Amino acid sequence: QVTLVESGGGLVQTGGSLRLSCAASGSIFSINFMGWYRQAPGKQRELVAGITSGGNTNYAAFVKGRFIISRDNAKNTVYLQMNSLKSEDTAVYYCNVYTPPVAYWGKGTLVTVSS
Repeated sequence: QVTLVESGGGLVQTGGSLRLSCAASGSIFSINFMGWYRQAPGKQRELVAGITSGGNTNYAAFVKGRFIISRDNAKNTVYLQMNSLKSEDTAVYYCNVYTPPVAYWGKGTLVTVSS
């Protein structure tokens, strides 16, 4: 079993920055993919950014150039640096970790961007 603990969410003004962290612990043998998803009220959960064990990254078009995903393999931790935040970035952000053959989800951290 793997436990994910997210932190870093909160209230920020438009144009501000936040850094999310997600630490994985438990029966971890090999983490392949680590990523962040988000779900806004009334909308489906969507991928924000992901990073492989080799450091390859992918981003949703709506965050390219503003968000940066990174990971510390020694700490089994993934980060999401969010810059130039917009009101439409308001959502619950979920950490996702894939340790084959199981994917785990965090409980989510709320990010609210006020204008």
